[in-house]
Amino acid sequence: MLREFSETDLDDFFAIMRDEEVNRFLPWFPVKTREEAAKMLREHYLNVQDGTYLAICLKEEDIPIGYVKISSAPAYDLGYGLRKEYWHCGIVTEAAGVLVSRAKADGLPYITATHDVNNPRSGGVMRNIGMRYCYTYEELWQPKNFPVHFRMYQLNLDGQDWVYREYWDRYPHFIEEDVEKE
Repeated sequence: MLREFSETDLDDFFAIMRDEEVNRFLPWFPVKTREEAAKMLREHYLNVQDGTYLAICLKEEDIPIGYVKISSAPAYDLGYGLRKEYWHCGIVTEAAGVLVSRAKADGLPYITATHDVNNPRSGGVMRNIGMRYCYTYEELWQPKNFPVHFRMYQLNLDGQDWVYREYWDRYPHFIEEDVEKE
């Protein structure tokens, strides 16, 4: 089940955002305190003005076990996180697929998503919802401050055939062979 986050989700949100494994490939450090989680929840997941950020909840229980989001233009970046005890069950693929259908119905022209090359399962989610690999680029990842090779995927929802090039133009880049086989 997908729904908007609420203030009452703080403890479950904290469980997601404090886990080092869950946040290993995400662009922030795991939160250490409930107060840090509350600030992140308020600033990025409640009353969202720049995209769609939804809680992933099991149908049996209305508690967040993860999230899925699409940011606003120009990247329309798809992102997700899930508590590790629910990994490898298809939950993120299902949630992301629902959000992509919503994005198409809302008239978004495309979505992009990136993953660290050391996290190929995330690329599997992207491929499973119909996204295609476009290129790989190297970025000095902030605030973690180390170089990362990101694979950039895209799904054109408007039928056009083109590639989002912001990362291509900004960072050193290349095209890998056989990414689709991972």
